[in-house]
Amino acid sequence: MAVSSASLGFQCHGRSISLPSRLQPNSTKIETELNKLKTWEVSSVSAAAPLNTESIQKGLVGLAELYNSLEELVHSPATQQALLHHHHDILVEDALEASIGLLDSCGAIRDLMSMMKEQVHDLQSALRRKGGDSSIDNNIRAYFSFRKRVKKEISKNLRALKQMENNIGASPLLDANHHVSLVTRLQREVTSITISVFRSLLLFMSVPSSITNPNGWSLISKLMLTRSVASGKGHGIVNEVGCVDLALKSLHDHIKNNDARVGVEMASQRLKTLDGCVEGLEDGLIGLFRQLIKSRVSLLNIFAQ
Repeated sequence: MAVSSASLGFQCHGRSISLPSRLQPNSTKIETELNKLKTWEVSSVSAAAPLNTESIQKGLVGLAELYNSLEELVHSPATQQALLHHHHDILVEDALEASIGLLDSCGAIRDLMSMMKEQVHDLQSALRRKGGDSSIDNNIRAYFSFRKRVKKEISKNLRALKQMENNIGASPLLDANHHVSLVTRLQREVTSITISVFRSLLLFMSVPSSITNPNGWSLISKLMLTRSVASGKGHGIVNEVGCVDLALKSLHDHIKNNDARVGVEMASQRLKTLDGCVEGLEDGLIGLFRQLIKSRVSLLNIFAQ
């Protein structure tokens, strides 16, 4: 799902970052993108329902623009001159360590997304072959078993992100040159917001265990599915992953009542939507992974000076 950078043009009412005019225009671009992403972060944390793909794509687009602006700032003559005359190896080492953590997390999330896409394709294939035959229940259970296993990996990655978040700013900036301090603070801000986007991606793939239990098809779950179907969009109540879970439970019930046709159509529709969403997020992660590598190379070059 393509999301233009214009879609991120919302107002920011939170804390902004003010930088000296001598760092213009690169600093202005970073300030603008950071403030947009901070607004996105606040809205994502306060959202009552899980983030859907459109919202996460906004975060990924904003993050891509942010890293481009940071690269320009790091390679600007003013920054290069400050780094040449003021060596701060500890600060650079901290940034390098953070970059490794971000690369690891990005790779892990890409792997989880790839696994989910494979499971979706398997289930789509089974639905085409079997339709509403009772044997499709085995495939549904296999999908939910996968979802349960993935939740453990998601929890592990969320803990790693939390640890990384706690380590941001571990080294003080007391003796750093003013310009170096500003660049370091910006680097830390970028790391922090990247962690937030990664967290949203992991939570996108995770839903409460009460929803993922194929035998726990409750009245509230049926109501949620009815409302999402009525809206024609499926977001605002649950995200695209949750919509698939609910549709599969509905199919499970329809099969037991020998009326699987409607359930098959709905499940197929939801799986198709999720497949496209995951593919779009994968593309965004691939681009972000390349930018993280580029950023790390820049840090290594600075460290080698």
